[in-house]
Amino acid sequence: MAEAAGPSMAPGRLMTETRGRVRLHWTDVFSYAYLAFGVLLMFGPVVWLVMSSFKTPAGLVEFPPTFLPLGQIEVTVEGHDDPLLLFDVTMEDGTTRELAQIRRIGIVSQMIDPADPTQTFRVPIENREAIREFRLALENYIDPLERFDFLRYLWNSVVVTTVATIVTLLINSMAAYGLAIYEFRGRGTIMIFVIGTLMIPITVILVPVYLVVTQLGMVNTLWAVILPGAATPTGVFLLRQYMLTIPRDLIEAARMDKASEWTIYWRVVLPLAMPAIAVLAIFSIMWRWNEFLWPLIVLNRSEVYTLQVGLNAFQGELDVQWHYILAMTVVTLIPVVVVFAFLQKFITTGIASSGMK
Repeated sequence: MAEAAGPSMAPGRLMTETRGRVRLHWTDVFSYAYLAFGVLLMFGPVVWLVMSSFKTPAGLVEFPPTFLPLGQIEVTVEGHDDPLLLFDVTMEDGTTRELAQIRRIGIVSQMIDPADPTQTFRVPIENREAIREFRLALENYIDPLERFDFLRYLWNSVVVTTVATIVTLLINSMAAYGLAIYEFRGRGTIMIFVIGTLMIPITVILVPVYLVVTQLGMVNTLWAVILPGAATPTGVFLLRQYMLTIPRDLIEAARMDKASEWTIYWRVVLPLAMPAIAVLAIFSIMWRWNEFLWPLIVLNRSEVYTLQVGLNAFQGELDVQWHYILAMTVVTLIPVVVVFAFLQKFITTGIASSGMK
């Protein structure tokens, strides 16, 4: 059998490690096939989304769909102001010619030869095939950023996500610190009450929260999106459970050194709870960045729209601009991926540890 993979093994060697020495064991084939299927299942839709975001509106609705973004070749013909679409046409004698379409009437196209535009051909549409090439429709990204003020929506989402995540981490960590470090009567009851709020659907509290936000005069401001969801029972539960694993000897030693409760919280407990805080930060960023229903309710002016509400502007009653929606969806995914890649090291270095080396 091959040597067992140790914790210090290089990632490249780990990925090529096999059970059999001379040839692949059946378990190796099964393992790599299973992993490849998992990768395809997780990242396949994302790759398809990215490729589709570069397609033209016509390319998005064609059937059967193509994986690569393809655009039909156009040619400029003398006597015609606009470029004409180019097709491979099967003529009556069986030969194939490249013709440009002037116009289409029903199931018949009027076409000309770009090299000799004086002669017109009437071709049934089933006898032609579009000549296409690999082409990225970059206007799907450029137009929304220039014409629809999407940079402002992006900035609003960044502000909401950043400020809301900081406030959420601060409030939840303080609540978790009190419920984990202090011992007092009713601590378990309070924790049960906090967990019990998870069973309350968000739709039940929409109207009361909206009335409170209205009374405070925060409608159509970013604070109306930031503050209502600042304290989350999930975050309190996650951080409390992790803080319970921190040795009490550290807390008592800090108190014997005359450290204040704020110093203990800020300089002892928070650094040790950093893996759990990183997990909560990722959750909070994903929640706030992808939040749609609540911003749609409290934000009515376009200058305070977040990205998710701004995406809704491309969906009309009779027409949906899918090429813009897909492109801006890719834009909304980039910050979440970057943040996850940055915080992943905090998760993998101690999420299951007790807080001490």
